[in-house]
Amino acid sequence: MPLVSVSIGSNIEREHHVRACLEALAATFDGLRVSRIYESEPVGFEDGRNFYNLVAVFDSDWTVGELQAWCKRIEREHGRRKDTPKFSPRTLDIDLLTVGDLIGEHDGVRLPRDEILHHAFVLLPLSELLPDTPHPVDGRTYGELWSAFECKRQRLWPIAFEWNGNRPR
Repeated sequence: MPLVSVSIGSNIEREHHVRACLEALAATFDGLRVSRIYESEPVGFEDGRNFYNLVAVFDSDWTVGELQAWCKRIEREHGRRKDTPKFSPRTLDIDLLTVGDLIGEHDGVRLPRDEILHHAFVLLPLSELLPDTPHPVDGRTYGELWSAFECKRQRLWPIAFEWNGNRPR
C-alpha cells in the first residue's frame, strides 16, 4: 500500500481543528504517524495570525482523487469555504504532499506538491517523519533537503501538543 503524506495547517481555533483532523485521519487510515506540531508565521497573508502546521503520513490504497475529496470534505466540515481568498485565515487546510512515488498530475492533483521544496513549515516536519525517504522528483532525501534548505527565513518553532495520549514525535 502506498504511503501518503499530507500537510495540515490552521490559524483559526488551531488546536481544535488540528485535533479534529487527526481524529478523522486516525479513524479512516492505517499506520498514521504525525510530526511535531509547529507554530509558524503566515506566508503571504495580510492577517498576521500564526499557524499550527504539521505533516501526517499513513498507508492507503485510495486513488489520488478519493484522497483529495476526503481532504476537502474534512476541510468543509470544519468551516473551510471554497469562496475565500487563497491567502486568508483558515480553520483547516489539508494538502496532499505525496502519494507513494507518483509524479505528475493525477485526478487533477499535482504530485509531489511543490510546497515541499519551498516552505519550511512543510519540509521540516516531513524531514522529521521521513528523513531517509527520497523526494520523488529531486531524488535527495527529505533530511538532505532540509539540511540544504536555503529559505529558513520563515520562523517556526515546535509547540507542546498532546494528542491521543501522546506527544507527536
